[in-house]
Amino acid sequence: MELVSEPGDPGRPNEDFASVGLPASGQGGSLVVLDGVTPPQDGGGCLHSVPWFTARLGGALAELTVSLPDVPLTELLSRALTRTADGHAATCDLSHPRTPQATVALARWSPESVEYLVLCDSALLVESDDGTVTALLDDRLARLPRSALATDALVDATVRNREGGFFTAAADPSVAARAVTGTLPRDRVRALAALTDGAARWVERFHEGDWADCLTLVRKEGARSLVDRVRTLERADADRPAPRRGKTHDDATVVYAELWPRRPQ
Repeated sequence: MELVSEPGDPGRPNEDFASVGLPASGQGGSLVVLDGVTPPQDGGGCLHSVPWFTARLGGALAELTVSLPDVPLTELLSRALTRTADGHAATCDLSHPRTPQATVALARWSPESVEYLVLCDSALLVESDDGTVTALLDDRLARLPRSALATDALVDATVRNREGGFFTAAADPSVAARAVTGTLPRDRVRALAALTDGAARWVERFHEGDWADCLTLVRKEGARSLVDRVRTLERADADRPAPRRGKTHDDATVVYAELWPRRPQ
């Protein structure tokens, strides 16, 4: 396993969260990646920061994915959201459309299977035993027309956590049922890579390669190399004449896990 997480701006806290877990039995593992959504200047009705939220939601998921191996990932996300919401419901307006929230990428493996869950625009890459790489994505945000994303106010009023729009993990535990989920045979999965959109820019924004190229880069050169390459591309993009493609730098997180073949029984 390898994990790299870096803030987009060294002067601001990293709003991403990442963890890996290995049960004491040594028979499986899990990974958790969250990308916190930067709030508006009014704070989104919450006294707490996005890193406060992602640390608590991510910490709950890291514990639950290992301690409750027979509970589906959707149920674990629902429980983690409830636990996190209970931690600040008495002091904060959890109904605010910008209450702290995050994208989610989860994977958990046992000797028999690999389970996954993706919510919003983080990416989970799966390399199969024949070398094929599949990107497991929740593309609802990417499919929205640019006109629907013209301003933060429009997004919050019409498409954020709404039918026909996109969903993030905020305070409502029922959003877990909206995630992209599935199960794969363990012996068909060679490796996994989870990326926040700040790291996935290498593919999605700068078009330096496809998802298979991205996973190959991480495997051969390491997760740090992917983040470093993204930073180089971002700096070059900042020198381009306006209009530029979104904010210059973003928090970037990569978790890579190689799953060795299941041992014969």
